[in-house]
Amino acid sequence: MIENSELLGVPAFAGLPDDQLTWFIGQSQEIALKAGDSYFREGDPADAMYVILSGDGQVRGGVGGEPIIFEMKPGTVTGVLPFSRMKQFTYAARAITDVHALRFPASLFPELVHRMPELTQRLVGMMSDRIRETTRVEQQRDRLVSLGKLSAGLAHELNNPASAARRATSQLREVLKRIRDASHELGRRDLTPAQRAEIEKLEASFVQNDAVPPDALTMSDLEEQIDSLLRSHGQTDMWQMAADLAHKNIQPQALESLFAIFDPDTARAALVRIAASVEIATLLNEIESGTSRISDLVRAIKEYTYMDQTPLQNVDVVKGLETTLTILNHKLKHGVTVEREYQRVPLIVNSFGSELNQVWTNIIDNAIDAMAGDGKLRILTYRDDKCAAVEIIDSGPGIPTEVQQHIFEPFFTTKGVGEGTGLGLDTVQRIVKKHHGTIQVSSKPGETRFQIWLPLADVPAKV
Repeated sequence: MIENSELLGVPAFAGLPDDQLTWFIGQSQEIALKAGDSYFREGDPADAMYVILSGDGQVRGGVGGEPIIFEMKPGTVTGVLPFSRMKQFTYAARAITDVHALRFPASLFPELVHRMPELTQRLVGMMSDRIRETTRVEQQRDRLVSLGKLSAGLAHELNNPASAARRATSQLREVLKRIRDASHELGRRDLTPAQRAEIEKLEASFVQNDAVPPDALTMSDLEEQIDSLLRSHGQTDMWQMAADLAHKNIQPQALESLFAIFDPDTARAALVRIAASVEIATLLNEIESGTSRISDLVRAIKEYTYMDQTPLQNVDVVKGLETTLTILNHKLKHGVTVEREYQRVPLIVNSFGSELNQVWTNIIDNAIDAMAGDGKLRILTYRDDKCAAVEIIDSGPGIPTEVQQHIFEPFFTTKGVGEGTGLGLDTVQRIVKKHHGTIQVSSKPGETRFQIWLPLADVPAKV
């Protein structure tokens, strides 16, 4: 028989009157478990609370499809607690060593609340702590999942320009060899200053040609014309050069002066050097474009995360939205049209680091998913009295009326198992409230509209 003193050793029961402890023990079932025995399994009816007096145990469950394990030591109270709405256990508990425990039936919770109010208060506090811990784990997992998605997208976005720059660099080595060989060939020839000047003039005009590449049909015709010109002057193996020059929209008549001034071999060497110079300029532009894109993405990441910046600061709402769109570009570019309607006034709000970017990310990401990656996304910003107002509207199928009232509830999700934790919009609402703002949603087929109002920061006007 368990003594009151044993129960007093459990933190939840510390200091309670003897008569209450006696009643609790009298209504409980004393159980002894061997290592490996189960208290309860996932899916069992949630019909009892357990008080561990000695021995170790383990709780195993899942959060968003991820396994979670908690250790249970002597003094732990587990199972269902008063005021819990759990009908079935969503996790399993088993003994790791031999265990001595009490099993209190959930059917007696109403009487427990009446007879042991202080214990009830402690158990409710314990349940609140568990909910907060579970929510924290869910939120952490949600952040990691979001980070994983963003990282995968950014890796793809960074890989494209990096690969293009690497290809251009590799090609540049080959072209530099061609221009070196052609320059040596020209150096062996006795060219007059006027002839050298003509080559340099033609080379400079081609390199500086910033004409937009012609369409495929025009380019094909131009390539044929250049190849025909080269063949007419005995250059029958320069079809690749003809294609490169056509891509730069070089006209055949611009090449005639070479063959009018120079003998065929000199004209060929000059043409190889000029074409190589044109290709070098093109490759350098590709490298510059690729590295600029990488630099823009890195800057966007720093702005998105507020790296190296103070936690609390004034931020431009439009800038945050644009940074988020840059980060999510890998999901937008496959079929989502973005329409921006930004009011031409600065909308500055006081923000805790990158938290507002989490708001824009969750809403926009949900919108993209709702549209299955194909539709119209509208983003509006404007000043509404003393608030910055942001509206994010998607052309998806809409949110059913019966679902709308639950979308901000923790753990509520319409996505499949493992696809969502139900904390995205709960996090959005908490962040908006933390910034003393408000959020509301309206939805119908073809239009779901999220509206967010955030107090404007008191920023002195610029003189």
